Amino acid sequence: MSGLLDLLSSPMGKQMIHGLSNQTGQPEDKTADVLSMAMPLIMGQMKRNVSQGGADGLLNALSSKHTGGILDNLGGLFDGGVDDSVVNDGAGILGHVFGNKQPQVENALSQKSGMDAGSIAQILKVAAPILMGLLGQQRAQGNINDANGMNTLLGSMLGGQPKRNQSLIESLIDADGDGSVLDDVAGMVLGGKKKGGIGGLLGGLFGK
Repeated sequence: MSGLLDLLSSPMGKQMIHGLSNQTGQPEDKTADVLSMAMPLIMGQMKRNVSQGGADGLLNALSSKHTGGILDNLGGLFDGGVDDSVVNDGAGILGHVFGNKQPQVENALSQKSGMDAGSIAQILKVAAPILMGLLGQQRAQGNINDANGMNTLLGSMLGGQPKRNQSLIESLIDADGDGSVLDDVAGMVLGGKKKGGIGGLLGGLFGK
């Protein structure tokens, strides 16, 4: 099972980075950095949702709408600008995944990357349907139809995060360098020392 960084370093990932860079007018290296932080955050929260009983909704979406077809023509997806239907689909996915924490996620990614929050939001809205397409493709290949299988699939894709990529994510959330991932993300993103919300999703992401 390929991990998320493998996706970004693949020809398909490079096409995605190039397309999003053109779409937002942001440099490709900065776009790649944002994606390498944002995609594990999205998938980490999906994993948390699955572990809390949300597997059926995700499996239904992956077996009906998000089966992987979007991956067949990424060049066409970005040619002339991403279609509004894809952007709107991405907005719906993000709303479902992050709920009312989405602006805080965008602001935290903006603070870390130096990219404006508006461009971050654009990138996330296009990355989310592509990520769902990848999951749909992997779900079909693995014939995954239950929560345990979905949890394993998400975990395997997250678990392949190399140290270089993990350090990007951890530097986003460990602002004072003390290694306390949960407290720092709660303080930075939620404005208080809470363990729920995004702290909880990153707990799932790093297995803490």
